[in-house]
Amino acid sequence: MVIGACKVTLAIPMAESLKDKRTVVKGLLARVQQQFGISVAEVEDNDVINHAVLGFAVVSNSSAHANAVLDKVVDFIERHQDSAELLDDNIEILRVFLG
Repeated sequence: MVIGACKVTLAIPMAESLKDKRTVVKGLLARVQQQFGISVAEVEDNDVINHAVLGFAVVSNSSAHANAVLDKVVDFIERHQDSAELLDDNIEILRVFLG
């Protein structure tokens, strides 16, 4: 079993309140989940107004497939998110052996 995890850091300069930030984050997470069918969550800096750290995870039987899906997620965020700026992304692929 292969688990692909991706951490994305966003700047949300237009957010003036946590409500503004959550509107952007919830919309983005919903679109990514709908488009790719993967697990999504805000994973850090929940109370920081102009900054969000999002996590994405995919389970697959192939490292190449998991990595390709997460690459497409990062590309999707870059192309479809005009109210946030992608600052950083990190993809990690783990091979898990369960007895």
